[in-house]
Amino acid sequence: MSSADRDVDLTEGSIGGHFRALAIPAAIGMVFSTLYNVVDIWFAGLISTEAQAGLAIGFQAFFITMAVGFGLGSAMGALVGNARGRRESAEARALAAQGISYGAIASLILMFAAVWFGPLLISLVSEPGGYRDAGTQYFKWLIFALPGFLLAYGGNGILQARGNSVTLQRGLIAAFFANIILNPILIYGVPGIWNGMGFNGIALSTVLSQTGVMIYVLSRIFGRDMMQGLRRSEFMPDAVKFKEITAQMLPTSFAIVVMFAGGFVVQFALKDFGEHALAAYGIALRVEQILLLPVLGMTGALLPIAAQNFGAGHADRVRDAVFFCWKLGFLLMAIACPMLWFGGGFAMSLFTDNAEVIRVGQSYLRVDGFILPIYMMLFAINSLLQALKRPIWTLWIGIYRQGFGVAFFIWIYVGILNFSVWGVWFGIATSVLTGWILAMIVAERVARLEIGGLWVAKVGSK
Repeated sequence: MSSADRDVDLTEGSIGGHFRALAIPAAIGMVFSTLYNVVDIWFAGLISTEAQAGLAIGFQAFFITMAVGFGLGSAMGALVGNARGRRESAEARALAAQGISYGAIASLILMFAAVWFGPLLISLVSEPGGYRDAGTQYFKWLIFALPGFLLAYGGNGILQARGNSVTLQRGLIAAFFANIILNPILIYGVPGIWNGMGFNGIALSTVLSQTGVMIYVLSRIFGRDMMQGLRRSEFMPDAVKFKEITAQMLPTSFAIVVMFAGGFVVQFALKDFGEHALAAYGIALRVEQILLLPVLGMTGALLPIAAQNFGAGHADRVRDAVFFCWKLGFLLMAIACPMLWFGGGFAMSLFTDNAEVIRVGQSYLRVDGFILPIYMMLFAINSLLQALKRPIWTLWIGIYRQGFGVAFFIWIYVGILNFSVWGVWFGIATSVLTGWILAMIVAERVARLEIGGLWVAKVGSK
């Protein structure tokens, strides 16, 4: 058995060592996932700014459907991780099998629902015209990628709970290189043989490559010791297990839906500033995500580490993991923030030569550079709450920050104070800052109930 297929006990050994083992592969995988999206934006830019704007709004709508996949991944990470910490191997195996069945059923339901609500969402944040049509067509093709995304990320939660974040990394790296090859072939075709699909080829490339990631992730799950001898009957939906998975998944998924709804609020506000503002926001988000990747890998690693140790009753190790995550996060932000402040314009210019798009995107990145450390702490708090099996609080924090805060503060800055596009960015920043204050209060109160508090000295320390 390869090292990637071995289960890791996160309740023993160095906390820092576990973060390195989990976070580095996860971050590398996210780098290639984001570069994957960057490739799509670059090819869309070769077509037109209209195509880039359409990709931005179409992808935003699609990500709402993916909330179930992210929520399922978090749920499996917490539930399987807790079972692993309690040394209940049979329970961990049963949860893994039920999680795969859950993801397959959810995929089918979402595919049918997306046919209706996707175009509706896109129409709410766009004006009639070419970029709306492009976004709608892009979304409709991406519907076929839903099983790939949901089962890959749900399966990754199972693997991470067992100490494995290498599998998804390898799958995402392979998907990135496949996308580089598939995009030009599907967009432009093969001379003398096929004329290509144009803009829709970008979406089909995603469908094919992400389905490949799903197949690879599932193959690694079934190759693990805990899944050997698995019977077909164990995949039949179990009402008790489905209820347990749903209870852990729904708050996280709804929190993500609220987050992306906040993105639609931003796009709704930006449409009054023109097509170039929407394109700038879509590109700037990708630039921001590249610099947040190490943090996302690190805070994602916190979930299985905290979950296993919470299941094992090691409260001190849960606290140690949270504070280690924050300390390392601040070091990473000390590098990332100046890069956004001083290099945002250059980063934007790599994707477009439109001066207005570059100017607006640079303004967003300059404001964003001040709040990146707050994002880092928020992501860590979300992982902690999920590990403590209190994901409902991630929903309430998200409802305040992205459901209410973004709309309210943008209205204050733009609608009342008559700021320009800067008012949209200041509205986002204010909602993030106030949401962080709320999250810190919630995290301490939940931790006090579950592990005796976050700000507690170790037994025997002075």
